[in-house]
Amino acid sequence: MRARILRRRGPLWNAAKRVVLRLLTVHLPVNRITRPIFVACYSLHVFGRETLIWGCRFFWYEPLFRSQCRSIGRRFWMEKIPYISGSGSIRIGDDVRLSGKPSFAFNNRHLESPELIIGTGTFVGHDCAFTAAESIRIGDHCLLAGGVRISDQDGHPLDAEARRAGQTTPRDEVRPVVIGNDVWIGARAVVLKGVTVGDRAVVGMGSVVTKDVPADCVVAGNPARVVKWLDPATAPGAPLAASAANEPAAEAREADPGAPSC
Repeated sequence: MRARILRRRGPLWNAAKRVVLRLLTVHLPVNRITRPIFVACYSLHVFGRETLIWGCRFFWYEPLFRSQCRSIGRRFWMEKIPYISGSGSIRIGDDVRLSGKPSFAFNNRHLESPELIIGTGTFVGHDCAFTAAESIRIGDHCLLAGGVRISDQDGHPLDAEARRAGQTTPRDEVRPVVIGNDVWIGARAVVLKGVTVGDRAVVGMGSVVTKDVPADCVVAGNPARVVKWLDPATAPGAPLAASAANEPAAEAREADPGAPSC
């Protein structure tokens, strides 16, 4: 009998299993009589939750975060206090929104106060992470989806002996990152050191950006490459194509100066 119970076999085990399964499916009835009660309770639950969140943000999270920033513009909005390690200069413009819990990490091995600048009207999604040893600048009206990573350094040296010795990224391997205006960076994309992303560019989800991104284009992949031009006039070869199209008309005008121009 003991062996059967240990092997979860036998009538006793099967009966106990049926009882447990029935207990797990027991629930309070929600019907025409009880539904209004539970609807009211749910509304009360949401009100209490949102009130608690607002109170934590207004009386605790936001004042603590503001104390760590060099400047914050008007109509700033945040949810949870960001995780901050190291010390740096944080400057935030007007109408900036920090969703969820982003993180700001500063490497003070080379500079006393690396900078992180977030422009006016920019949205920073949950779990975005910024690692600055010198400078990260984000332009106006940018959209950074959840999980975006931006760093102006590698974090560790390439040399194994240097890593074992606990050294940080060499100073000459620290390069500022600049994100232009109206840039949209998709979820979990990574922007590495020394990169400049042009205005109105779009970075696809999960991309790894290792080189500069031109304005008005969409990049995707690892490493990220241009997959689409948003403005045909700025695409490579566009001016050449336009001049080639105008050459026949120019030759015709030279042959017949009195011919009307288009």
